[in-house]
This record gives sequence, structure tokens and C-alpha cells, in this order.
Amino acid sequence: MKRLNMLCSVFLMFVFAGVSAQETEQKEARQEGHTNQNKFRQMYQELATPNQYRTASGAPGPAYYQNEADYKMDIVLDDKNSTITGEETITYHNNSPENLEYLWVQLDQNIRKKDAPALQKDGDGMGPVTTPARFADSYLQEPFDGGFNIKEVSQNGTDLKYTIHQTMMRIDMPQPLKSGESYTFDIKWSYNVNNHVTNRARSGYEFFPEDGNKAYVIAQFFPRMAVYNDVEGWQNYQFWGNGEFALPFGDYEVNITVPADHVMEATGELQNRKDVYTKDMMKRYEQAKKSFDKPVIVRTQEEAVEAEKGFSTKTKTWTYKADMVRDFAFSTSRKFILDMMAVDVMGKDVMAVSLYPKEGNPLWEEWSTEVVASTLKSYSKHTFQYPYHKAVSVHAKNQGMEYPMICWNYGRPDEDGNYSDRTKFGMMSVIIHEVGHNFFPMIVNSDERQWGWMDEGINTFVQYLAEQEFAEAYPEAVAPNSKYPSRRGEPSKIVPYMKGNQDFISPIMSNPEQVHQLGNNAYGKPATALNILRETVMGRELFDYAFSTYSHRWMFKHPTPEDFFRTMEDASSIDLDWFWRGWFYTTDNVDIGIKEVNKYYVTDTPTEAGKEMLKRYGTTPEETKALYVVTEDDAAFDESMKNKSLMENSETLQAYVMDNFSEEERKNLQTPKYFYQVVFEKPGGLVMPLIVEVTYADGTSEKKTYPVQIWRKNDKVVSKVIPSNKEITSITIDPNLETADVDVNNNSWPKKENKNEFDEFKDSAQD
Repeated sequence: MKRLNMLCSVFLMFVFAGVSAQETEQKEARQEGHTNQNKFRQMYQELATPNQYRTASGAPGPAYYQNEADYKMDIVLDDKNSTITGEETITYHNNSPENLEYLWVQLDQNIRKKDAPALQKDGDGMGPVTTPARFADSYLQEPFDGGFNIKEVSQNGTDLKYTIHQTMMRIDMPQPLKSGESYTFDIKWSYNVNNHVTNRARSGYEFFPEDGNKAYVIAQFFPRMAVYNDVEGWQNYQFWGNGEFALPFGDYEVNITVPADHVMEATGELQNRKDVYTKDMMKRYEQAKKSFDKPVIVRTQEEAVEAEKGFSTKTKTWTYKADMVRDFAFSTSRKFILDMMAVDVMGKDVMAVSLYPKEGNPLWEEWSTEVVASTLKSYSKHTFQYPYHKAVSVHAKNQGMEYPMICWNYGRPDEDGNYSDRTKFGMMSVIIHEVGHNFFPMIVNSDERQWGWMDEGINTFVQYLAEQEFAEAYPEAVAPNSKYPSRRGEPSKIVPYMKGNQDFISPIMSNPEQVHQLGNNAYGKPATALNILRETVMGRELFDYAFSTYSHRWMFKHPTPEDFFRTMEDASSIDLDWFWRGWFYTTDNVDIGIKEVNKYYVTDTPTEAGKEMLKRYGTTPEETKALYVVTEDDAAFDESMKNKSLMENSETLQAYVMDNFSEEERKNLQTPKYFYQVVFEKPGGLVMPLIVEVTYADGTSEKKTYPVQIWRKNDKVVSKVIPSNKEITSITIDPNLETADVDVNNNSWPKKENKNEFDEFKDSAQD
């Protein structure tokens, strides 16, 4: 009991220094109540209620289902007139427990109709200056005449009633489609293909005036089934341009007829390679299947340049099959060079493929396929083994777009073949990003139309990991002793956005159509948040296990944000409600600073503050053996205290230690000379762990990390006592810029003078 009483006394004295001011400021007047605004409160109001389809753990439930759509298509590309004509047979499988009265089909190309509402969705105005190209696009040209021309919707030759509303088409079946049954119907259509360079789009062609050829990157080219699920019912939110796609999985059989001198790549496995490849290409293809160290050029630049002159009037049909994919896309041109390399992805052979015109060389021949290969390895390591047989990177000007097994990517040297590091790393990053989309959302199939961050943000996070790993695997690609220059992912790079004008910032949990800065909102901020979660909050081991668990749980399924949030907690044992709420549901930012630092000594001499506190507890210094803390400004302070050990300054503590600890225990006791009370303040809205670096007079330093829960009872100010044998000369919060703190001017004690860029320029000029 004696030992306990002494410990209680010491505890009370130290607590008094931190709370006495707060107690004196409390008023006895009656105060109004308030709702729970604690940052750590449970997220039951924000998250959907778990059910038989989606469990509280974040996993698919026992009744989880997803409908499927299988396609058989015949596509003809008219290169001369830049038109596509198609016929498709769709078999829709209703695996839901409900009977469906009608079907919804997406007509995304309708966003390119001359009178599409999406063309008028944004406000505009006459600014003081603009570019000729933008002015001409806005006011001088007629809108491109695109959009689907639906020629027929039928079943077994009998017309079906349908209604088109903007980018959605409702098909009215004669009878409801019962649960567990399938429905097969046909659609015939055509549309004009746009120039994706002059008429910015995810799909289209680039025209090369020097040789008169076009290179096509074709997607959203066929009427596609909408998703029906347990969350949205029919996901028939219109396509306005920013929110991308929500699509069911299915099997595809596609025949694509193009000029005979074209070379093509597409989603799926090519079924008639010997019919469309030359004999030389077949030989090189067989070599590429065995080449794991460098790409094999299957169609050479010389062959592509020769083909550019021909403009064949004959045609070839390329046939592809793909199982369990959510979409289909293809790219074709007579200009294309083709190279391939086999990649060992966790014991499975996968083909890394690149398709590019001569305008992409030498950059693309040097790096594209190598980047594809590295990306497949990195993403598989952090998620699951890549399940498809290939991944294709297609070069297209100003493009960055993704589809199952194939993607379009920018990055072009100048006319002489020269390129800067900016061009090189820009190309590498977009390839990593777009190939990475095979994992999110092509396999982990989130709803891009509603939650852009679930594919873009998660993918940008893994892209950051893959970029750093690429630099490790290919050190010759970066400067000596340098990291890969990732554009997004590092906490410091999101700071300008997070401290920006709140009128132009939206929570991450916003529909992509409703945000001002889509790049920062859907890509940069969520990627940074996940990087901080991995490096600073959870630690790599727990994060990586939980992230891999999420990826495996939702392969070839349709996850929601709640499924991600819940899985990350379920698989790690870490309560992250405070993190999701702050980073994803608000536009708060991180700003944690040091308000004040006080140095204390321990003495037996009673102080006025100590006496007052003992009086509150009904005792006196004479009745209680207590320790007292003093600053150098207190009357009880003596200069000799600086040179004495803790025991020398307090005979009371020394006696207590001698009476209550064995000789062996006393050897292990710490005897600090100094006690520093650090008061931390939090002007920013986000709570974060406190990462503190302490530097001592002898030049040494150490890092202390206090868990985020330190803010759970006071969202504005908290204090911590740092006992030390050595005098502390400085304290810094977040020394390595791990938390995206928007104002580092209050991060140091003594306060550092952080010069702005102009002051630094003046200093450098004087030097």
C-alpha cells in the first residue's frame, strides 16, 4: 500500500501540470448538450448495414450473387470512312433472387452525339486569354457527329421494344426474366469513329498526315449490359464523361474485320494467329514465348513502314475469345510495330506485349514491354497472381486508358527520336498505371461510375509501389542513388491540394461528376492516404496482409467502399473508423504543431501549486510525502538542480526506491535529470499519430511515436511528458513528412524560420 500511495502522489503531481488550467476555465453555468462529434466514434451512420450479401467482415456473404453477360460479336472497321459496324448476340444470366422486368444496356458512345447533354454539362465563360485550339474547339467547330446508330434490337428475328435515354437503352422483354434464367437477344449498330486527338476521347483514331494512315484504339464500341446488383439494383446512372464504367463479367467471342495489312491486339486470346500473322511473325512469336530476358520484335519497324505505303483493299478477320472479363477493346493499324516477352508471374507464364508506330521509337522499343513485365510482377506480389495470359501496352498520343488485357498509353519522342526524362518517366508511369488497372477494376470490379477512387485511387497507390520497385529492378532507368520520381503517393505531394481553397475540394467519397479536381480527388488523395496507412498508421506487415485479403476476397466480384473499409479492419485488428471518416468523408487536412515546451525538475520542496493541489485532495505537505515539479522560473528552483541526478534532487524519492525495490531492480531503474512537458496542438481537422523526433545536446536524436488515440479525449490540445537524462535542444513533429501536414511552420521547437521560395532565391543570389 505504501508503494501504491507514493506512486499515486507522483502521478497526481504530473497530471496537475497538464489539467489545472483546463479545470479553472470550466464554468459552473449550465451548458447545452451536443451530439457525438468524436473523431473516433463508430461509423454505423456512414456505412451500409451488413447483410446476407455483404458481411460485417467485408467479405462476400452466403447469398452474394452477380449477374453475367456473354457476347458474340462480328465487327467491321471501315478504315477509309472511319466507321464501325457491328452485330452482337448477348446472353444475359439473371443470377439474382429477383425477377427482372426489363434490361438496361449502356450506349456510352452516345456521349459523342452532336446534341448530347454531356456537351453542355459544364459552365463556361470568356476569359482574358486562351489558346487558338481551345477557342476553335469551343466556338468555331460543329460538334462531332458520333453516337450509336441502333439498327435493330431483336430476339430470334422478332423486334424487341426499346427506349433510348441519353447513354442508356431499356429493353422491354415480353415476360420478366425469372431468377436463375437467361435471356438471349441481338443488337445491330454502327457509328462514326472520332479523332481522339482533336476530339479528346478515350477511344478513336489518330491521323498521321505524313503517311495518311490512322492508328485506332477502340473501346466503348458496342452496346454493353449494365450491372444489376444488391446495392444499386440497375446501375443506370448516365455516362457524363468523368465517372467511368460499371460492367458485369462474361465470356466473349469476337470477330474483327480490318484491312489485310493491319496488325491488331485486343482483349482475349487470338484464335487464328496463323491466318493473320506472316510466317516470319509466327517464327518470332514462338521465340518470344521462350524469351524471358528481353523483348522479341515480332513485327519490325521496317515491315511497318513498308505497310504504311500499301493501303490494302483486302481484309482479314481476327478472332478473339476471352473468358470472365468485364469488357472488350482492340487496337489496329498498318503502322504498328509489335514486340513481346514472356514473364514469369509467380510461376505462371504471361506475355508482355507492346504495340506502337514508328513515332514511338526508340523510347517504346527500349522500355514499354519491360515496364509491362515489371508491373505484372509488382502488382501480383501485392494482390494476387495475374490470371490472364497477356497484358498489352498500346502507344497512342495523349492517351491513358485501360481495358482487360490491353491499354493505351502516351509518351512520344520528338521527330528526331530524342526524349527527356520527363517524357520517359511519364510514359513509364502511365504504362504502370494502365496495366495496373487490370487488377483494379478489371478483376476487383468496383463501380467506377459511382466511386472513382476505388479504381483510380487504389490503383495509383499500388502504382506508387510498383514504380519504386521498377527502379530497384532497373537501376539503369533512374539517376544513380535516386528513387523513381513518382508523381503521386508521397505525402508531401498532396499538401498543396489539401490546404487549397475549400470551395474547390470535395470529399473522396463523392461521385466523380461532382468534384472539381478529379486528379487530386480520385487519384492523388486516396493514393496518399493508403500510403500513409501502410507506412505510418498500420505498418507494412499488417497493411499488406489486409490489402491482399481484400484483393483475394473480391477477385472477379463487385466490391463497395464498405467492403474495402471493413476488410482492412477485419484482417488487421486495427480500428480505422477515424481514418476513413477523416480522409475519405471530409475535406479536413492535417496540421499538428507544438504549442509550448516546458522543462521541469523534481524536488522535495513544496511549491504553492503543489500545496494547493494537495489541499484539494484534503491533505497537506506535512501529511503526505510527495514530489513537486518546478520550472526554472519557480521560487523553489535552485541552480544546483541542473547538475544533480533525480535521486540527489529528491531524498523522498530516493528513500521510496530503497524501501520498495530490490538491489537488482534498482540497477534497471531510469534516473532522468530532466522532464519536458510538450503541449501539442491540432489546428487541422484530421487526427493522426504523433511522430516526434527529439534531438539532444550531445547531437544524438531519437524518434518517438504516440498512437492516434492520444487525441481521443481532446481534439485540440494534448500534452506528453518526456523524461530524459540528457538536455533536449530541439523537438520536431513529423520530421520525415509522413503525414501530409499542411503547415510545417509550427512543427518545431524552438520554432524554425521556414523561408519562402523568394527568400531562398535572395539568399542563393547573395551567395
